[in-house]
Amino acid sequence: MAEALMLSKLRTTAVGKQLSGQRSLSLLYVISVIAGLLVWQLIASRYSTFVLATPPEVAKWFVSASASGDLPAALGGAFKHMLLGFFIALVIAVPIGFLTGRVRFIHELLDPVLNLAYAVPAIAWAPLIMIWFGLFFEARVALVVVMCVFDMIIVIDAGARNVDMRQINVGRSFGASRWQTIRLVLLPASAPYLFAALRIGVVRAVNAMITAELFLAAVNLGQMMKQAAVHFDSAGVLGVLFVISFLGLIFQELLLLLEKRVCNWLPRV
Repeated sequence: MAEALMLSKLRTTAVGKQLSGQRSLSLLYVISVIAGLLVWQLIASRYSTFVLATPPEVAKWFVSASASGDLPAALGGAFKHMLLGFFIALVIAVPIGFLTGRVRFIHELLDPVLNLAYAVPAIAWAPLIMIWFGLFFEARVALVVVMCVFDMIIVIDAGARNVDMRQINVGRSFGASRWQTIRLVLLPASAPYLFAALRIGVVRAVNAMITAELFLAAVNLGQMMKQAAVHFDSAGVLGVLFVISFLGLIFQELLLLLEKRVCNWLPRV
């Protein structure tokens, strides 16, 4: 009975500390955002709006673009090729990454090619993509795939190679089949690397989305940014940049929350 009470108290204390830590992190998060906005305001106040718009002016542009429907429509169009390209890159990267990470012959065969392709700046693929796919939706999807897939393959490959062979041997000693070994040992052991690849890939997808809309046919957010630049509207340019940054942040936080739920055995710093 005494041991049960002690365990209950320990659990309560641990949960309390965890909640307190989460509140502290949330407070630091808010303080960081507010501090960044204040620094931006201080710097922007030294220049004219023509050069650098202040946060209130960017907020005014954001409200106006949202109320007119231009920003939601641009975001909807941007999401289509960004999410499709990211999904295609994921479908390609996961099997290739695990194969190169676990099968030495495939690793030796593909690793030089992947490193050569990865060394090419992503935007340098744009002229070739224009020749192959044109300037519109298919080309934007292709650029997203190219800008995501190599980063994701390299991280997934590293995760698959770092799985402890002793874990796989334990699974085999208990009679696990090849599929069971993959599902019950390999995937859980490499899950942190897989989530790291997803976080890197989704940020690269956001980068590729706006890159495609600026360097190929100007549409959606890229068109809004170009129109703002032509009219010397720094609030519009900064507004689009803020939307892009916010998208990357939201996707990152969602994946981190999912990782915490899936990989709940990992220690948290």
